[in-house]
Amino acid sequence: MEKAEKQISAGGVVVRRTSGGWQVVLIEVRGKSGRIRWTLPKGLVEKGENIAHTAHREVKEETGVDGRIIEKIDSIHYFYAFREGDTLKRYFKIVYFFLMEYTGGDTKDHDTEVLSARWFPVDDAIKMVSFEDEQQILRKAKQILIKRGMWQEKH
Repeated sequence: MEKAEKQISAGGVVVRRTSGGWQVVLIEVRGKSGRIRWTLPKGLVEKGENIAHTAHREVKEETGVDGRIIEKIDSIHYFYAFREGDTLKRYFKIVYFFLMEYTGGDTKDHDTEVLSARWFPVDDAIKMVSFEDEQQILRKAKQILIKRGMWQEKH
């Protein structure tokens, strides 16, 4: 078994306050298995790029929206593998997520690798994302908003 190659990615949880409460933008993508999933925007760090810049760039490319970084939320780690020809490539991936406040842009301007990008109430988004580790990132983002006094429940 060959050693797993390390990959570093970064992404964002972009939030905006509406009259109905806080919303977060999710992207809809087709997974390797062909299954369609809702997920957080993220991508690989490019050479010479820091993780905050990667998160900002990937969010803008994948969602069409822009945001101001508030703080780093946390990171997730996982192994994955895929076949390239006759070779099974194994990766150990670390993804750093940043909480971002929406500053502009439109979800219809997402890039072509994304099926769609849409805003959802934070609690709905937590239920919609496909992976438990991303659900945890969204829960932590909500806790940061609460801790900073930014979260108010609908009245």
